[in-house]
Amino acid sequence: MASARVENAKESVWGGGVLPYAIGSKKLGMWLFIVSDSLTFAGLLVGYSYLRVASPHWPMPFHLWPSIAMASLMTFFLLSSSLTMVLAVSASARGNRSQAARFIWLTILGGWAFILLHANEWRGLIHEGLKLTENPWAPDVPLFGAAFFTLTGLHMFHVFSGTVYLAVIALAYARGRLTHEDVEVSGLYWHFVDLVWMFIFPLVYLLSVKL
Repeated sequence: MASARVENAKESVWGGGVLPYAIGSKKLGMWLFIVSDSLTFAGLLVGYSYLRVASPHWPMPFHLWPSIAMASLMTFFLLSSSLTMVLAVSASARGNRSQAARFIWLTILGGWAFILLHANEWRGLIHEGLKLTENPWAPDVPLFGAAFFTLTGLHMFHVFSGTVYLAVIALAYARGRLTHEDVEVSGLYWHFVDLVWMFIFPLVYLLSVKL
């Protein structure tokens, strides 16, 4: 009976009879977006790595305190938000809409904590003289600023977009206008954003520590 209802719901979304793939169209669309976005970040990470290796005087502007400590705190907030997103999807799978919405809001809170700390870090670096075309630590490596701001800025934009996306999902799901699949799809996006940071954090911060 339950499986029949699910099948009917799928058919009503697809409208073409049998589903063409084993997963829903929303989830498939998100996976395609993640694959394409992965290529973008992969290109940026490879470009940053090339510049890092090719420049003998690559700037080392980050100190263990406060730079790495703050970046680690940012990482903590982002990973914690992934955990709350998992709990939100789990609550949604059980049909507990209010609990799922609360965990999504906690996820958004973790995302904004990350953004605020990141923005404060940018403010400090800009105050020290870091610009897109120059930096105060290694004037013969003018691309450091452009590479740093492009890579971290694009990721921060993804986090910001994710919090807006999740807010829409939380509001609509709590009111019964969305299904579990919508929560699950938004979770895929959020975990992808967190995974990208796991590449950026060691490459940009840990390999540029001034000991």
